Amino acid sequence: MATGRTHRPATRSRGIPEATVARLPLYLRALTALSERSVPTVSSEELAAAAGVNSAKLRKDFSYLGSYGTRGVGYDVEYLVYQISRELGLTQDWPVVIVGIGNLGAALANYGGFASRGFRVAALIDADPAMAGKPVAGIAVQHTDELEHIIESNGVSIGVIATPAGAAQQVCDRLVAAGVTSILNFAPTVLTVPDGVDVRKVDLSIELQILAFHEQRKAGEEGGSEGGATGPADRAAAVGDAAAAVTGDRKGPDGDVPAVMPA
Repeated sequence: MATGRTHRPATRSRGIPEATVARLPLYLRALTALSERSVPTVSSEELAAAAGVNSAKLRKDFSYLGSYGTRGVGYDVEYLVYQISRELGLTQDWPVVIVGIGNLGAALANYGGFASRGFRVAALIDADPAMAGKPVAGIAVQHTDELEHIIESNGVSIGVIATPAGAAQQVCDRLVAAGVTSILNFAPTVLTVPDGVDVRKVDLSIELQILAFHEQRKAGEEGGSEGGATGPADRAAAVGDAAAAVTGDRKGPDGDVPAVMPA
């Protein structure tokens, strides 16, 4: 099976908009659930509802793939699973390294969805010498001194950063220098990368704060009381601290792990 360093998905060369690319995993998740239930075909309306988009947008997205369905029948589920998987580059093996094996890094390492979606955790890396050799999710943690060798020997092009914010840019620079061209960043900081390197950021504190905003607005619309120890404003202020505890530098793969995990 090919590795991630020998091939890249064709989405950009085929001119598929980034917004469409961002929705393809949503369609794939919904289609995979249908496939597991042995559903042979699905209408655009049913699939759009399952993916959380409108049907017109779904049909437009699929037109970029050259898939238009059959009138009165809908879309072939298995073919769409294959087509989207191929477009996303998931029909091959993508070795991934996770750097930063604290609570969040350990939770990511234990996440079972990677393997089923074409990603193989090739190595777990941490700067703490005491972590070296400790097994997490059946993989022995390796020290950051070995980072460049690990990337080269495993043909890694995708790196996951789950370090504290202060260490993230240095780790990013080393990953890029070693040949990594795609980074998933869980550290609560903005990374600077050269052209040709893609970064996707997952900031738990920002997502929680957005939810807190909506909770506060709903409470205001419902005429709830303002202030107080348990009011919406207090909940919003506490959100950042809770998320910081998840993404901070506390170690321990056997400790608490965050409830928020990739879909």
